[in-house]
Amino acid sequence: MVERRRVEVLIDEPLLPALVELAQAAGVSRYTLLPALGGAGAYGRWRDDQLSGATGKVMFLAITTRAAADAFVERLEPLLDSHNLMLLSSDVEVVRGPRFG
Repeated sequence: MVERRRVEVLIDEPLLPALVELAQAAGVSRYTLLPALGGAGAYGRWRDDQLSGATGKVMFLAITTRAAADAFVERLEPLLDSHNLMLLSSDVEVVRGPRFG
């Protein structure tokens, strides 16, 4: 088992290209995107509008080194409030460490 960092970001789908650029600049090159169907937060309930995609959200998930995760989080911090991002970061153990570098 090898220790890595898991970083998850809930983001509005139109902002995804900018998020991916920030991730790559921080050394995070491998990630998974998960559709988010709905939820409730500080601004109330939300639900993805499949027709227009106007409120579509995506969960960006990456497992990477601590250094890359820290650099990514540092780049995201100024955007948390202005873009209403939800950011989670935690330690995880993976079996094939080199695949999550």
